[in-house]
Amino acid sequence: MSLIKKVAIWILALPLMGCTTVPTTTNDTRLNGYTPKVTTNDFNYNPYKTPIAQYYATDLKQDNETSGATLIDDGLSAFIIRSAFARMATKTIDLQTYIYSNDFTSKVLIGELKNAADRGVKIRILLDDYGTKSDIVDVTLLNQHPNIEVKIFNTVANRSKLLYYPQFLTDFNRLNSRMHNKLFIVDNIAYITGGRNVGSNYFYPETASNFSDTDVLFLGDMTRYATMSFNEYWNHHLAIPASVFPKAKSKRAMRKLEKTFANLEEHSTENVRRYNTIISMAIRDFKQKKFDFSWGRGKFLADPPEKVEMTMTEKENYRSDIILALQHLWNKTKNSVYMSAAYFVPGQGGLEHMLQEEKSGVHMTIVTNSLASTNAPTVYAKWEKYREQLIQSGADVYEFMVSAENLRGKEHDRERKQSSFSVLHSKTMVFDDNISWIGSFNLDPRSAYYNTENVAIFESADFADKLREMIIKDTQTSWRVTLNKNNKPVWTGSRPGDTTPRVHKHAPDTSILRRIWKNICNLIPEKFV
Repeated sequence: MSLIKKVAIWILALPLMGCTTVPTTTNDTRLNGYTPKVTTNDFNYNPYKTPIAQYYATDLKQDNETSGATLIDDGLSAFIIRSAFARMATKTIDLQTYIYSNDFTSKVLIGELKNAADRGVKIRILLDDYGTKSDIVDVTLLNQHPNIEVKIFNTVANRSKLLYYPQFLTDFNRLNSRMHNKLFIVDNIAYITGGRNVGSNYFYPETASNFSDTDVLFLGDMTRYATMSFNEYWNHHLAIPASVFPKAKSKRAMRKLEKTFANLEEHSTENVRRYNTIISMAIRDFKQKKFDFSWGRGKFLADPPEKVEMTMTEKENYRSDIILALQHLWNKTKNSVYMSAAYFVPGQGGLEHMLQEEKSGVHMTIVTNSLASTNAPTVYAKWEKYREQLIQSGADVYEFMVSAENLRGKEHDRERKQSSFSVLHSKTMVFDDNISWIGSFNLDPRSAYYNTENVAIFESADFADKLREMIIKDTQTSWRVTLNKNNKPVWTGSRPGDTTPRVHKHAPDTSILRRIWKNICNLIPEKFV
């Protein structure tokens, strides 16, 4: 077929492609007549009277702003706890996530949500459109359930694969911004937040590219602020009901999904039995108050959904509650800051502030990705230009080892292919061994200016001690980066079986091609990483 004919066919097909469009705002007339399935009446209950709260009634007081927090520092526990709380839910479940991967683990989790809905639990699911990259993921099919409502945030209008990305050229400012928030809220009394999206590589350590991440389960007063934030996004005009997505309405696809759930039960009897046993054990431990809660007070903060629609200039001048809170915590800190930052690009202003803090006696310990472990070499390229000055100031700097043995509590063969590795994905900090920071917010320009984010700030020396020890544990499986007499970086670290530390004069576990690619990535302006 000649090039002219191909172009002609493509032009003729454009009107047909237009038929696959969806609204980008609820002000679209196509949503006239839309009736929500989950309403404010479904939240007309006292969360402190739910069974989840009652098990910890002696610790939770409705009028004293008390919350409990427990670390979830491995993927399997993160998945099990989500499933366990879905089974314990009696009123409502809210799920907000940036990425939803349509894989096995995700299917099992939405199966748990469907089972909860079958019991009468009202469920709301809010997904970022770019994070799903498709309108045919199984989770949107759940919108057909009478007790489940699904919405897609910040939609790309034309669902044609051919026109999906070209639309970014005409609406770049909006579509370049993502809803990066992560929340899993149960009965308006417990919620999980942190760095994990929904997908096997966030929950299952044997995936080719696993994210070593951190979540926290909060119980108590802080949950109401998380729900308020969720409501703000849910009711925003950029949150589009899944009912207008053609594939979400497919009865045949829904029957196929239900058959998948049934097949899992029928053909994986032994695995299902073991899975149910593990979930039951987690529920039993929670009911018997064996969860390792630290008690204190905290705040939940989130960017407003309106951030997505700001102009480029407005975004770059915007100082959210998250940024202001971070600046406030830094200014109050007297002794130490521990941080595990997957993507660390502090900017010149942030760097100057940290150098001043280090000079005044606030010692920093920083863990971030190495060039080998990062899934964002553009971010690493920008991090390098700040690393030297931070080390010179006296900060302890570590870069995460690439191997999957870094997964806490796991041991793996060191000889691994580049396609199978562990990526640091945590976004946590500890200030003065007393205040903890955890959420979706990366210390980089994208989180500061473009994406919407959420964080939890928790005041508890007991919890801060646990989070600090977790970060210190990560330093033990990371490369310590120092400078030689010529101010060139040197990586030092030990792997299991090493009798002496290994020393590298270039980024460990990387090929010359990856290092060249990193240098090319450095040409991209920092504000776009």
